Amino acid sequence: FRETLEDDFAPISWDEALEKITGQIQASVTQRGNADGIAMYGSGQFHTEDYYLAQKLLKGALGTNNFDANSRLCMSSAVAGYTRSLGSDGPPCSYEDLDHCTVAFLIGTNTAECHPVLFQRLLKRKRKNPGSVKIVVVDPRRTDTAKAADIHLPIAPGSDLALLHGIAHLVLRENGQDPAFIDDHTENYDAFFDVAARWTPRRVALFCNIPEKRLREVAALFHRREKVLSLWSMGVNQRREGTAVVQGLINLHLLTGQIGKEGAGPFSLTGQPNAMGGREAGGLAHLLPGYRLVANADHRAEVEQAWRLPEGQINAKPGLAAWQQIEAMEQGALDLWWVAATNPLVSLPDLDRVKSAINNCPLVVVSEAYADSETSHYAHLLLPAAQWSEKAGAMTNSERRVTYCPAYRRRFGESRPDWEVFADVGRRLGYTKQFSFDSAAAVYAEFTELTRGRLCDVSGLSHALLEQDGPQQWPYPHGSTPSATAKRLYEDHQFPTPNKRARFSTDQPLGLAEPPCETYPLVLTVGRYLGQWHTMTRTGKVERLMKQHPEPLLEIHPGDAQDLKLRNGELAAISSRRGHLTATVKVTDRI
Repeated sequence: FRETLEDDFAPISWDEALEKITGQIQASVTQRGNADGIAMYGSGQFHTEDYYLAQKLLKGALGTNNFDANSRLCMSSAVAGYTRSLGSDGPPCSYEDLDHCTVAFLIGTNTAECHPVLFQRLLKRKRKNPGSVKIVVVDPRRTDTAKAADIHLPIAPGSDLALLHGIAHLVLRENGQDPAFIDDHTENYDAFFDVAARWTPRRVALFCNIPEKRLREVAALFHRREKVLSLWSMGVNQRREGTAVVQGLINLHLLTGQIGKEGAGPFSLTGQPNAMGGREAGGLAHLLPGYRLVANADHRAEVEQAWRLPEGQINAKPGLAAWQQIEAMEQGALDLWWVAATNPLVSLPDLDRVKSAINNCPLVVVSEAYADSETSHYAHLLLPAAQWSEKAGAMTNSERRVTYCPAYRRRFGESRPDWEVFADVGRRLGYTKQFSFDSAAAVYAEFTELTRGRLCDVSGLSHALLEQDGPQQWPYPHGSTPSATAKRLYEDHQFPTPNKRARFSTDQPLGLAEPPCETYPLVLTVGRYLGQWHTMTRTGKVERLMKQHPEPLLEIHPGDAQDLKLRNGELAAISSRRGHLTATVKVTDRI
């Protein structure tokens, strides 16, 4: 602990540390009249048990919804897209669909480097039976994924939604839609038809900077007679119109009836091991456990009853999302910011602004397994957290498959699981009965009950069952039988909306949030190396991986390099409205 960021850290006991946290919470509530001066920023690397008790502590015991996670930076667009189009979050597909699709449409994902196991599964199938599947890759860069594609569309950055509308236009022109599915299971089709009608092949080709012939080739594959599996990741999600692009992609599946069947569907690929489990547990500022919403009075009442809290304890107003927490610190509106299992002083945008904001928060708590993470340098209180290998818990992957993760080595030093720390704070605040857990298994058992009857029903799961029978896919209601058979959502084409219909979206493309201008004439698009993961807190310590990718490279097209008089291997400084960096130049036609 240290009083100010200029001081050196001095060791303190767990009891002293937790008393500082509870004391700060109580002082903030007394001063402000509520707990909105408290916020937590969590992680898709939490176990579900960690996520769940964080929600119970903040949204239940404290009555503030100021919990958000780094999933806000990656998966919130997919969550919103699924919810607006289909009625709920939850990818409807299974990994097994990679073995049955006739078309794999990859957009905004460098799957070869970011999801290599899945990509190798697809390539293995293609090598064994070359004509069984066509791979289409949409990416401004010629990545390793694009190199393996049958068709690569190097669209202009920011033109994804226009491309999707253009594909829809051609599907309709060639009568590739599924009229029966549209009539029986969707709504808002006429409005969508009007939008798609405006995006003619010529207009789309110009907007996306691709040959019209290539557009037609791809559109021909989105036919109702095909089995199209669409996969996307950060290239779609991390943008100002990410939700609209997700919905545009879902539009194509609704248009052709490509959902709820083997080998087809819109499949969001998550980047962290438990981003899915976090959403199930309510781990974003607008959510409650079991795919519930804080803004829904019935949902709040259900959770209050389960948590044995008085009526009205859970706030009806969504809490502060990730960037709103930074803005709140800028305004002096946060008295405690608790960061756990993530490294926002690398991953958040506009870091100079973040660093300045933190100076306004009197107590920054960081729960971390690595003492030298960039974020730990901005902490007042540093808590040693047990790693995934040192604690038991559950995680859910992209295909909704829940896995039990046993602890297989002893905890290091005085480290503790996050759920245990959250429960300890809850008890110290007077909620003894609500946080009287003696194991992660007990926490998980309570969580599963809150999913009973929900789309993400896992009321039939337990640590013991998962340990004995292996990972299971949800929905897994009470009384289910363990099975390795793939499950898909919406096979009956009944969607979790009031009228059981999916909804076509009608968003118009916005293009880049900041188009090139005279001062900033270039577009920067970022990617990832196979050997490094996220903020490199772990992988950056592996010597072999650092040798593989010792530094970030600035890839630039030969034409731009010539105009700017840049040569391969030399250093170049690049700047934006928010920051600058110096990197080694790699001249390549991949971009």
